[in-house]
Amino acid sequence: MIKKYIPQGIKDVIIALRDKGQILVIWLFSRSRFLSSFYYCFFSRTFAREHQSVLLGRLSYRKNKGMKDNSNVLLRRNIHRIEKGLIMQPQKPIFALDYIGETIEQFDLIINSETYDKNELKWVEDVLIKYYKTINTELLPIKLQQYFEINITKKDKGDQKKHIPYAFSDRINSKVTADQFKTLCIQRRSVRWFENKEVPNSLLEKAVEIASLAPSACNRQPFKFYIANKKPLSQQLINIPMGTKGFADNVPCTIVVSGDLSYYPTERDRHLIYIDSALAGMQLMLALETLGLSSCPINWPDLEDKEIKISNLLNLPQTIRPTMLIAVGYGAPEGKIPYSQKKPANQLINYI
Repeated sequence: MIKKYIPQGIKDVIIALRDKGQILVIWLFSRSRFLSSFYYCFFSRTFAREHQSVLLGRLSYRKNKGMKDNSNVLLRRNIHRIEKGLIMQPQKPIFALDYIGETIEQFDLIINSETYDKNELKWVEDVLIKYYKTINTELLPIKLQQYFEINITKKDKGDQKKHIPYAFSDRINSKVTADQFKTLCIQRRSVRWFENKEVPNSLLEKAVEIASLAPSACNRQPFKFYIANKKPLSQQLINIPMGTKGFADNVPCTIVVSGDLSYYPTERDRHLIYIDSALAGMQLMLALETLGLSSCPINWPDLEDKEIKISNLLNLPQTIRPTMLIAVGYGAPEGKIPYSQKKPANQLINYI
């Protein structure tokens, strides 16, 4: 009521004073780490949800012993580390001694599981077989030597296709040129106007399969795609973030890209859910474009009320955090697209 009777000039002065006061407070508390922590403890709760999510993620990781969705996060990480050891030049006579015992323990947990992903198990077994054949086995503890001989080396099936490191020259060559790829990137624009046409699940699944080939730290792949391909859920989701007003109701399919903090035992990896899910998200959008589908990544600021709203709607535990939303559909021919001038390379490069 008071705001109604205050002249606009006085409002502007109050806002200016408030902004200057905020800058002064931020300047003061940014002087040291202690003061910064004090500020975010008593003056701002912006990071409170993230703090709790990271701790809950660590707890969940310990509780589930690294198991997530018929996959073993710790085993995936360690097998990837072994792969990196196998590609070293020159090859060391022994490596991975500080975590090979832990790797075998995790392998032993899943070896007889009926629900464990069979393709992942094949990869794990092949790499462990290659590891044992490559190293000087006499440098391994006797217990581990015996385990390899009894439980792993017998699984070697000779000349069958191996899921192990291979030569650079043996890579699949796509024959895609830089100009062709640039054309695809120019073609992929943020589309906000779509035809009233259903998006086939088969195309979404193909795009996600391609997105899964994106690089991921230690191959843990902590991301998941929650796909709402039907109304009204698609509209409910796309209306939660800011910046979708005016076009949200014509979006036929909404994808919520998420990252799971329970993939990590320590705080140091907390940013990987954003890095890995962003890499997969970009690859997903390029894949969609090749399948005739258009997309638009939606900004997802860290706002408590919106985090709660989307988590409740999707029934997400607090360890899973949305990292972005993507609108998907068949682009409407008459729909307009922002030009969005991009920066030239010389503004983005800093040679050091």
